[in-house]
Amino acid sequence: MRRIEDIAALEALYGRPGAPSLRKVADRLTPLYRKWIMASKLCILTTVGPDGTDGSPRGDDGPVVLELDPQRLALPDWRGNNRLDSLRNIVVDGRVSLMFLVPGSNNVVRVNGTAILTDDADLRARFDKSGRQPATVIVITTSEIYTQCARALMRAGTWAGVDESTGLPSVGEILAEMTSGEEGGAPYDDAWGARAARTMW
Repeated sequence: MRRIEDIAALEALYGRPGAPSLRKVADRLTPLYRKWIMASKLCILTTVGPDGTDGSPRGDDGPVVLELDPQRLALPDWRGNNRLDSLRNIVVDGRVSLMFLVPGSNNVVRVNGTAILTDDADLRARFDKSGRQPATVIVITTSEIYTQCARALMRAGTWAGVDESTGLPSVGEILAEMTSGEEGGAPYDDAWGARAARTMW
């Protein structure tokens, strides 16, 4: 297998990017980028650290991020499995990327920038949900905002409304496989719904 190791060789395979793909890039929220991002309840957060990269879905029942100013976004860290992979990475290497999705739209808005992690009480309180607050908030300073070509979601039929999950293993089954049956299985899956509802926020 031939390995491409030279940027010039890579670019020769693809050609030059079209002008629109370069001119659509902003370094802060414009009115239309703001409208798009504030409509998104789901984003994918990507971080990098000494042990590699991490991609993590982040979702909310309203806008997934809060605008602090045209160049800064705040992303609450609601409790999950406490692995803290993304948060550990941010503490040691602030480089982050986000992909914002909106159901029904094949377009994606991407944000690249740097992030810090804070437990600032006033900022955490801005995300209060019935007395519950995130343990920390990720504050992202944007360096690039731009739209992603819609072809990937179109090819995948992402919003076609078809349930393709039939036959997939459950998390309990995967956990049982990974622990030789010591954990997981049907009891784990049966308890998951109630457990998730208690710790949604």
